[in-house]
Amino acid sequence: MPQHADIILFGTGEFGARMLFDLAATAREPVTVLVVGRSDARLAWLRTAANARAHLFNTPARIITAVLPEFDEASVQALVRERQPKVVVQSASLQTASVLRESATAWSQLVAQGGWSITAAFQSVLSVRIGRAVQAALPGCRYINCCFPDVANALIVASGVPVYSGVGNIGILSTAFAGALGIADPRRLRMLAQYQQLNYWRKPAGERSGSVPRVWLDGVEMSHVGERLRDVMLSPQTAFDISCATGVPLMLALVAGREWFGHVPGPGGLPGGYPVRVDASGNLHLDLPPGLSREEAIAWNLAFEERNGLVVDGQGNARYTGVLHKLLQEVDLAVAAGFKSSEVEAAATRLAALRDRLQSVPAAVS
Repeated sequence: MPQHADIILFGTGEFGARMLFDLAATAREPVTVLVVGRSDARLAWLRTAANARAHLFNTPARIITAVLPEFDEASVQALVRERQPKVVVQSASLQTASVLRESATAWSQLVAQGGWSITAAFQSVLSVRIGRAVQAALPGCRYINCCFPDVANALIVASGVPVYSGVGNIGILSTAFAGALGIADPRRLRMLAQYQQLNYWRKPAGERSGSVPRVWLDGVEMSHVGERLRDVMLSPQTAFDISCATGVPLMLALVAGREWFGHVPGPGGLPGGYPVRVDASGNLHLDLPPGLSREEAIAWNLAFEERNGLVVDGQGNARYTGVLHKLLQEVDLAVAAGFKSSEVEAAATRLAALRDRLQSVPAAVS
């Protein structure tokens, strides 16, 4: 009989692996994690390494694996129904973060100039497919999407799939700020932040410009955020060393039925990132600072994508905005026109054709 799993993790890439290793090293209550991927060899390594880390750190985590050649809805649904997890975590994407480390092609240049929102359809395809299967198999399961949640979670929800939250992005900044300020109690620090603001802290302190998060310490909004936190420095490309870890305490709290305070992107499909409280029953609530309304917080986060990025309206239509829209109009009018969230797979197919074409073209020299 197949073994029960408390957490199912889809995806065996860099993000999923780092998250798994942190989970194995930090669990304090018994937890079984089932990692699902396409490659038996890759899964064998992840299982071996994660169980070794659990042994090294003397934690009660147990890692098991399952090969799924295709992440089709029928196979995912059968797996979830069979293993009965409390949490499903989705980290598999059609667009890896490697594009952030590249600069040689017209595609990487488009992403750099127009923003990460160009990849939203890629980030959403598997998350919608897996989420639909999870909802059908186990309606009460908490579904966490790791793939570009600030924007993609809105697409997923508009596609009819409930999503609990994402991980990373605002979690990167909230934990980096708390560490820099020496704050141990997570309830003292509350923030609003959107993924675009990560770039501010990727530059040396003397070269920074642009918008910064709104930060409250002990209920009082902080002024001069950039100056006060000038010593915080992020990696020039990805911040996986922090990002992957941010979801681990949340997942472990959900499995154990413990209250949790922190920051997550895309809770319930909302745009951007927010402070949240998870109660002992696993229900997630916005935990906004005094005087800040839910409507104000959402509007503040949404404004970033309205200026430049991708916005999902009340009818489920996804439209590109700002510089990104202008750049897309120059290379592909069909892609630039946007898409319906219910047709995200077709949108990803069109986007893939554009990506393939631009990846064969050298980046323009400025």
